[in-house]
Amino acid sequence: MSFAKKLFSVIRPTISNREGYPAYARSIEEQYVQTLVTNTFGNTFYADQQTLLDEADELHREMAQNRPQFMAQALVYARNEGYMRLQPLYGLAILSQYRPDLFAKAFPQVVRIPSDLSDFLTILKGMGRGEGGRAVKRQVSRFLAGVSEYWAIKYNGRGRGYSLGDAIATAHPKPADLKQQALFRYLRGQEANLTLLPQVGALEQLKRAATEQERLHWIENGKLPHEVVTGAVKPTKAIWEALLGQMPTFALLRHLSTLEREGVLEDRRNLDAAIARLTDPVALSKAKILPFRFAKAFRQVKHPELRDALRDAVELTFANLPDLEDRTAIFLDISGSMDGEYLQTGSVFALALYKKTQGNSLFWLFDTEAEDAYPSRRDSILSQADRIQTRGGTDTGAPVRKLLSERHKVDQIVIITDEQQNSGSMFYRELANYRAKVNPQVKAFIIDISPYRSAMVPPQDPNTYYIYGWSDTVLSYIAQTAKGYDSLVETVKKIEL
Repeated sequence: MSFAKKLFSVIRPTISNREGYPAYARSIEEQYVQTLVTNTFGNTFYADQQTLLDEADELHREMAQNRPQFMAQALVYARNEGYMRLQPLYGLAILSQYRPDLFAKAFPQVVRIPSDLSDFLTILKGMGRGEGGRAVKRQVSRFLAGVSEYWAIKYNGRGRGYSLGDAIATAHPKPADLKQQALFRYLRGQEANLTLLPQVGALEQLKRAATEQERLHWIENGKLPHEVVTGAVKPTKAIWEALLGQMPTFALLRHLSTLEREGVLEDRRNLDAAIARLTDPVALSKAKILPFRFAKAFRQVKHPELRDALRDAVELTFANLPDLEDRTAIFLDISGSMDGEYLQTGSVFALALYKKTQGNSLFWLFDTEAEDAYPSRRDSILSQADRIQTRGGTDTGAPVRKLLSERHKVDQIVIITDEQQNSGSMFYRELANYRAKVNPQVKAFIIDISPYRSAMVPPQDPNTYYIYGWSDTVLSYIAQTAKGYDSLVETVKKIEL
């Protein structure tokens, strides 16, 4: 190889990451998907809430002006496949300003439940858009036509910004019949015929009930959901027991530590019921629970059988994913900036991947050095993830150097990271070196679970795939792409509006 070819064969970095380390800019579409499925508007290690909001606003507007079709598809993807809410809703509000036609197509797939509508209208108002104009009112009115009595009692609480009653006042939907007229009047705080609304009537009776026995009667009689009950009265142990059976799986997971603290799970029947729900494969599949939620609950509960149930739940969540058949190297970033939910999610992802390779893989942890995590195919994902801790700085090249020095030949590399390198040699430089000396065809999958928009690999590399987000669909995408499926951007482009 000539000196010139050797010097310029690796594409040079074009930008810097949050640590000031050389990095690459990938396509605007890819950056947009990353923002939608990782940026929850919360503070991160490198950026506060306002900084992330400002960056997201700029990117949403650039997409709305230059790539509105892809923007609408990405909003739908992020809400339904990435399990995210606020960023897609914020993007939808901006899209309504630039392309009302695409906004109308995306709206019913992004605004799925009343809390989505409430947050969407709150965002519009915060942007100084008021009620959003006719295009917005038309979609809001259509949404309100489908509001049920159950939604009315579950989602009309004040405090989210816009209640359903506020939305009715904004869009002025026409009721289809007397029951809907009564429902709209109730939601507006007006006198309504509650004989047409038995569940609403039960809630109002619950609010006035003087004894625990009366409250239990109206909870059961009205089939009142747990969010409504806990908002209307202070739950006792007996009330929590009544709510246990009707909680959706996600709600049960969130309230496990409360149920344990209140003594509800001391009753064997209640404990068995909770365990059965948490280990029901069908219910888990429908619930679409993000992996870190299990890890968080696992750290909160103390009962050994509950902890076992959570271990089983995570195994079941990933059980239906396709196996990764080729030899795989899995690298998990454990540097200080990964602390908290990033590491909880990343650890679960990495261990689930390891198990799906049937042991035909390496699983290493890295900060400024790389080391074997000594994973087990028998020990549970949650138990192993709970033992992984953050430390040190970030050298994304370290695990690839170790791979090369030990002459491990792998077919694919999966690295889970926030990409914020601050020392050592760049990942892409080491990857190019590994390809030159060991396996020219090795694929690299970079799972970025942060909203920072710099990248470790340039977009020109045809064998590197970027994947963003927190949901279990990330792992499914890796398995599919390894067998020749499209990039994440191409996947988004195929979404029907």
